[in-house]
Amino acid sequence: MTQPTAPIIFDGHNDLLFQLYTAGGLSAAPGFLTGLPGAIDVPSAKAGGFGGGFFAVYVPSHTNLDEKLAEMSKPQYRLPLPEPISWEAAMPVVMTQAAILFELERLGGLKICRTVVDIRAALDAGIMAAIFHMEGAEAIDPDLHTLDVLYQAGLRSLGPVWSRNTIFAEGVPFCFPSTPDIGGGLTGAGVQLVKRCNELGIMLDLSHMNEAGFWDVARHSDAPLVATHSNAHAIAPHSRNLTDAQLDAIRGSDGMVGLNFAVAFLRDDGQMQADVPIAQMLRHLDYLLEKLGEDRVGLGSDYDGAMVPQELTRISALPMLRAAMEQHGYGDALIAKLCHENWLRVLEKTWGA
Repeated sequence: MTQPTAPIIFDGHNDLLFQLYTAGGLSAAPGFLTGLPGAIDVPSAKAGGFGGGFFAVYVPSHTNLDEKLAEMSKPQYRLPLPEPISWEAAMPVVMTQAAILFELERLGGLKICRTVVDIRAALDAGIMAAIFHMEGAEAIDPDLHTLDVLYQAGLRSLGPVWSRNTIFAEGVPFCFPSTPDIGGGLTGAGVQLVKRCNELGIMLDLSHMNEAGFWDVARHSDAPLVATHSNAHAIAPHSRNLTDAQLDAIRGSDGMVGLNFAVAFLRDDGQMQADVPIAQMLRHLDYLLEKLGEDRVGLGSDYDGAMVPQELTRISALPMLRAAMEQHGYGDALIAKLCHENWLRVLEKTWGA
């Protein structure tokens, strides 16, 4: 039986821009149209019914990935936060990755969307819809001038931190087993960042914030609380996952959580091992639906930025996830909400259009 490529999937997080940045920058962009070695490209999107999502601009830390993988394959681990990155060091990386995103649009591979009307039009036209997102605010200056300029360039979603500290907040380290209650929350500059994002209509992504920062945003923001790529701490007790209290707050704000495909945040044992069945993803979805309701859960894959279940390593394999949802007993209306409708709902509430 042919597996379904509809409803279209609009996804809460990917790191394609970073992958292209490391593969040669602008010179690597044309491969997006014909085929790339990673998870996301245009041919795979057509095969998998992938309509687009949040395209993250990410400034990397100087981390030994082999050592990180080895550590996260142990029964317990507590990785230290990487060192902060200065504005001067972050800006060239952010500008280059943003330029790659603009080049993908110029080549006709996607459409950068600034409103939900833009997203719906792109999906209807069969063009990949892209939200310009920043994962970590290292390139934002204390006076927020860079934020205003990036907004004019199309920035519509921002994580104040990746898992390292910025001048705005503290990140949550990768720890298992652990709660996210590690470190301090927003700084004074962070409160001002939250308020300015609210004024502009930039969505705030809480996925990499520790618990103190989460509650500070909840106090100071007037927008729905959103974690684009996080899972249920009750199932996988990882520092990156959301506690029941956090899920209750997200529900109370009429916010949103995108299911993270990263295996360490799916597995009960927190290990970075790819032999994770789709059934484990459905356990998290079931729990998130129970806690948040069917209008506040979606997908936040972390494709091209994390190890994902071995059955779903490319977006061309997404029909397997849709089929598993159907076999699990999710109806057509719920599957459509999980695949894209809930993201459009929360973006309309946040952006206002």
